Amino acid sequence: MVAWLGSSRRDAGDPGRVHTEGRIVRSTVEEARQKVAVFLGVRPRQVVFTSGGTEAVNAATWGATRARPGRPTLLADVEHSSVRDASGRAGDVVRLEVDGLGRIDPGRVADALDDAARHGPPAALVQCQFANHEVGTIQPVPDVVEICGRHDVLVHVDACTAAGHLELDLEELGADLVSVSAHKLGGPPGVGALVVRRGLRVEPFLVGGEQERARRGGLENLLGIVGFAAAAEALSEPGRLARESAESKRRTEAIVAAATSVDDVQVLGDRDRRAPHLVCVAVGGVEAEPVLLGLDQHGIAAHSGSSCSSESLAPSPVLAAMGVDAERSLRLSVGWSTTDDDVEAFATAFPRVVAQLRALRA
Repeated sequence: MVAWLGSSRRDAGDPGRVHTEGRIVRSTVEEARQKVAVFLGVRPRQVVFTSGGTEAVNAATWGATRARPGRPTLLADVEHSSVRDASGRAGDVVRLEVDGLGRIDPGRVADALDDAARHGPPAALVQCQFANHEVGTIQPVPDVVEICGRHDVLVHVDACTAAGHLELDLEELGADLVSVSAHKLGGPPGVGALVVRRGLRVEPFLVGGEQERARRGGLENLLGIVGFAAAAEALSEPGRLARESAESKRRTEAIVAAATSVDDVQVLGDRDRRAPHLVCVAVGGVEAEPVLLGLDQHGIAAHSGSSCSSESLAPSPVLAAMGVDAERSLRLSVGWSTTDDDVEAFATAFPRVVAQLRALRA
């Protein structure tokens, strides 16, 4: 896959055509599909390439609710904005509560499904993220999938934050629909995948062509798909994912130690059962934005709340659902390019920035 990106075949034709150029590209797309499928633990035919995680989420929600019209969708407010918005557009939504760590209770999911069946149309879909995109908390996904199976309700798992950072065997998990984003695991932006359970048929979200076995209209993003496969192939190397996850966890633990060494700083979300590459902390006495600007002056890029809400003044729905002050949250993440020097730079800059800001407020 990596060699292909530098070859003259980058200018090849439409994979939907029967001429030689088209057949060459079709072979490349299917080779890429195989590599992504191996990485995710599914069969190639289950992988539908999309323009990213957001499209995959919308496609999953659309297909599931169209298959069972007039029925509500169950979800918690800690879900990604694409999940919340797609579900609200599709129809009625039943909200699931979370605890102070941002985790749903499988027992309450079962109760909500029973209640929906007794007092109205049964649920069409349950949305359950694998790991939270702001605080990293891992959800009890296998339990939720098992409960949905017993209730004959479809379940969609947003695995965009988890894939490439946690070991995933989607065939064993058994979820009906799973969304994945390439750029979250080291691939290029603008490409992702919707994984569809074997035997499940859902209407395509994008129509206007017979691409992706008539499951998604539109010319495939060839360069993006090849880049996605290259990242998946690298992460499929024996021990690679485990090593990278362990390194990420070590570095985020060092970040947590540095942050919490400052008075009135606490970790948000589950400190133990979380995605290894990100942490979220609450900084008492100052708002998040000045802290972010101060860190930026030291060459450290961080964020507050969800990346999809950077242009919004509204507080994070995730942190609001957890019952914490969203205006003082700081989200810090590491990736394959992060070094120990980067972590040390944060450990040096963070106490200074917070102390200066608190002094100004005083």
